[in-house]
Amino acid sequence: MLKRSSIDEQERELISSLYPSLRRLAAVAGSFDIEPDDLVQEALMRTLRKGPLTNLDNPLAFLRKTIVNLAANQRRSLSRKRKALGRLSFEESRWPSYPADIEAILDLPPRQRAILYLVEVEGAPYAEAAEQLGMTTEAARMMANRARKRARAALEVVGG
Repeated sequence: MLKRSSIDEQERELISSLYPSLRRLAAVAGSFDIEPDDLVQEALMRTLRKGPLTNLDNPLAFLRKTIVNLAANQRRSLSRKRKALGRLSFEESRWPSYPADIEAILDLPPRQRAILYLVEVEGAPYAEAAEQLGMTTEAARMMANRARKRARAALEVVGG
C-alpha cells in the first residue's frame, strides 16, 4: 500500500503534466469572458471532490469531458440570462423621472459624482475626499470644479 504523501506527490505530478493540455482545451471550449484557468480549476475541484485523479482510468479524458460540460453549462446559463433580459419590456414611463438638477449630476462621470457627493453632501474636506478616491487634494479640487461647471452647463441647456 502507498503512503498518503506518495499519493499526494503522484497527484501533483499528474495535474502538472495534464494542466497545459487542459488549459488549451478550456481556452477553446470556454466563452471569451471565462478565464481558461478558472474553467480548469473548477473541473479539477469537482473531480477531486469525488476522489483522487489516480483512481481514474483516463484522467485526461475525464477532465476534458468535465471542462466541456462546464463550458456548455456556462454557455446555456448566459443564453438563458440573455433571453430573460430580452423578454423584459422597458417602458419609458416606468423609469424614474428626476428633476433637471439631479439629472445633470447623474450625467457626470462616476469619479466626478463621487467627489461632489463627498465634498458637497457629506461635507468632507478636499484632503479627505481626495484620500478616499486616491488622488491629490489639488486634483480633487479641480475635479469638483469641473463637475460643477459641467452640471451648470447641463442645467443652462435644460433651462434654456
